[in-house]
Amino acid sequence: MRTEQLEYITAVTRLGSLRRAADELRLSQPALSETVRNLERELGVDLLERKRSGATMSASGRELLPHIIGVLDAVDRLRAAAGEQHRISRTVRLGTVNAATVPLLIPVIRDFRAAHPLTRVEVVGAQQTDIQRALLEGAFDLGLVNHLDGDDVPAAFEATELLQGRPVVVVRPDSPLAARAAVSVDDLLAVPLIGMRSGYVMHRYVHRLLDGRDPAFAYSTDGAEMGKLMVAEGLGATVLPDFSVIGDPLERRGTLVHRPIADDTTQVLLMLQRRRADSVPQAARDLYEAFVRRARTLGARAGS
Repeated sequence: MRTEQLEYITAVTRLGSLRRAADELRLSQPALSETVRNLERELGVDLLERKRSGATMSASGRELLPHIIGVLDAVDRLRAAAGEQHRISRTVRLGTVNAATVPLLIPVIRDFRAAHPLTRVEVVGAQQTDIQRALLEGAFDLGLVNHLDGDDVPAAFEATELLQGRPVVVVRPDSPLAARAAVSVDDLLAVPLIGMRSGYVMHRYVHRLLDGRDPAFAYSTDGAEMGKLMVAEGLGATVLPDFSVIGDPLERRGTLVHRPIADDTTQVLLMLQRRRADSVPQAARDLYEAFVRRARTLGARAGS
């Protein structure tokens, strides 16, 4: 016995006609009639009285109708309870490199929560390799990672480019470097430099930029947010993608400024990645689309 058989018999009873029920259910009349007959054979009861004027519930059918409706009501309650439990318990896990930019991340999370008030978003800061490993293992639903232009994206992931920027030097407004239109490599070598730890894209970029020369690394930190705070406290300069700085609360308050790097054309890409899979939870798909929409908005502002 299938629940749709019970739904079909109640539709025939309500509408008083196999034809009208078939139209409403978008079935052929022969298919509906055969389904009802299969149910009658299974129960050993003629549920309908078939006449030229239409089909009506038989005496036996009327006796069973409350039970049929009770079963359908119970199925509806089960589906509703399961759906509510799924919504309440659903957690979308997002791995993000710290340079993934507050102006992108925070508005997306805020808008997503307004549309999905019962879904929890877990944001985990990590290095790119850790994020990609967690995506493959199913520990993360989505990952925000940085790529230098020309880096390969692993075939196991679907990837969407969200933002495109360039590396910039981040300093306090009272730093001598803030007075320059662009900062040279020699300028960087002359100041305490707050670097990212090994494993971060900007660590790789800075070492490539310096081309073997020893920087005055005064500090090494785990991610852009701590790097920006250290710069704000006057401990030195750091190098980050411009999209990690533009619109940041510290930049909006005038605590930080950024300058381009002279004679450098490197591009940094912020990529949104997810594991290729046949089935993706709806909440994860919705959060993915929310990031894409917000990135388009930021890109349009940057281009205007």
